[in-house]
Parts: sequence; C-alpha cells; structure tokens
Amino acid sequence: MIEGLQARAIHTLWRLLSHCRLKTMWSLAGAASHVLYAGSRRERHVTRRNLEVAYPDESSEQRRSRIKTSLRHSAATMLELGFAWVAKPKRVDAAIVEVHGRELLDDARAEDRGVIVLAPHFGNWEVLNFWLSSHFPFTAMYEPPKMADLDPVIRHGRERMGAELVPTNPRGVAALLKALKRAEAVGILPDQEPDWGSGVFADFFGRPAYTATLLPKLVARTQARVVTGVAKRLPDGRGFAIHFIAADHRVYDTDEVTSAAGVNACVESAIALDPAQYQWEYKRWKKTELEQQKVPGYREKRLYSKR
Repeated sequence: MIEGLQARAIHTLWRLLSHCRLKTMWSLAGAASHVLYAGSRRERHVTRRNLEVAYPDESSEQRRSRIKTSLRHSAATMLELGFAWVAKPKRVDAAIVEVHGRELLDDARAEDRGVIVLAPHFGNWEVLNFWLSSHFPFTAMYEPPKMADLDPVIRHGRERMGAELVPTNPRGVAALLKALKRAEAVGILPDQEPDWGSGVFADFFGRPAYTATLLPKLVARTQARVVTGVAKRLPDGRGFAIHFIAADHRVYDTDEVTSAAGVNACVESAIALDPAQYQWEYKRWKKTELEQQKVPGYREKRLYSKR
C-alpha cells in the first residue's frame, strides 16, 4: 500500500517535471545540490574519495568545487528522468542539439557488423537511450527497480522509441548476441561493479577496479565494433550533445584483464569530456583484491569508510 502510494507520487512528479524547461530543471538542480552537499554525508564522502583517486593533484578548494558541481549534475539527471521518459518525443529530440561521431555506428552497420555501445554513468544516459533507440534497432539489459510499481513506467519510458529491454541474466546475454549477429546496436553499462565471479580487476584512474568481463565474450562471438556513447549536458540547460567515441583498442583483446583495462580507458575518455558530469557518488572501488584474496584486515584498508 505505502509503496504503491510512493510510486504514484514519483510518477506524478515525473509527469510534472516533463513539462519543465531544461533550464528550469538545471536551476532546481542547483538548489538540490546545496541540500545534498550539506545534508548527505554519504554522497559527499564517496564523491570526495573517488575524486581524490581520479584527480590527486587537485587542491582542496578545487575538489570542493568539483564535488558541488558533480552533485548538481547528478541532481539534474534525477530531475530529467520525467523529461526523458514522459515528455513528448519531439521535445526530447529537439533537446538533442549536437551529435558527434555517428559515423562510427553507421560505418559498422554498413559493414554488416553489430555495435556495442559502452554507456557510462555520465551526463544523462536516458537521453542517450532515447537517441539510440530512435535511430537504430537497439537492445539493452534492464533490471526492474526495487519499487515494483514503477517498473511499467520506467519500462515504457525506455522502450517507447523502440528499444528492446532484456533481463540481466544468461537469457539477456543470448538476446544481446542475437542482436549483434543481426548487425544491430546493444548497450552495456561499463562502470557498474559486477558480482564476484563476473569480473576481473583492471586499472581505472590508476587504481584496480572490479570490472565486468561480458564485453570480450560478446566481441569474440560477433566481431562487433565497440564505441563509447554519452549524452553530455550543455551549459545552462541548453540541451544535450551526443558523443560517440572510438573504443580503446584493448577492448578487442581476448585476454579478459587487457580487455577490461580497455573498457575502463573508454570510461576515462568519456569522463574527460566534462569530469563533473560523471556519477562520482557510486562506489566504483568498493571491491578490492585484498577482499578477493581474503587477506586479514582488508576491511580497514577499504577506500570508503562505512557511512
């Protein structure tokens, strides 16, 4: 009962926000970021620790400024969900004012090759999904939300331009393979920490990060081309720029560790477009090699304190 009411309230909020201008939502995100910075110790702490790893030479003042801007972009992404999922398609399409690197996808399809789009948590990845599914046969993995009553809303929002959503299990992997063999596009989250047994450790900003090994398996069986894709938020709510970037050559290596290092390099290249637009509050370095090896005292050496 309570969950159903919460889901309806969230859906109503998304519908209301879908009518707002992007500039208005960017202003609202500014106010929300102040609340997050002052009141959310967890997000502030994790963002700071991640930035200390990625940009160790920054001054405290520079890092504080980057944390605030990063939290504002994260707040903007949450506010823009209604826009991406509920707003009229012509409004969303009009907000995508630049597309860079589309030829990488077109060339692959002209060669009858599938395309694996690595879509890190940068900018607004839901806008990227909208554009991809508007222009190409597109398949992506989907894990239903914990709040089950929101599932039909989110699923409809992601599928409304033609995307096919498949489960995050072997059946979903089989669907990705079939799509690639049809020379279609599929999307993969390259920066989400997998379960133990589904990844390897590879450097990400110079620190080992547990990274999924799905990509080399897909490439080996399909000869697909790999590109990185993001929807970068333009200043002051002016819209979005889609960027497709050729993948680091290591992603095609059959060695899983080498391929994973290439995947992480791809994410780093996307982040370089505007570091503040990356979702730094995610615990990307939560799993450690010490934990994997069951070394005594590994908990005391974790990057993130328990908050």
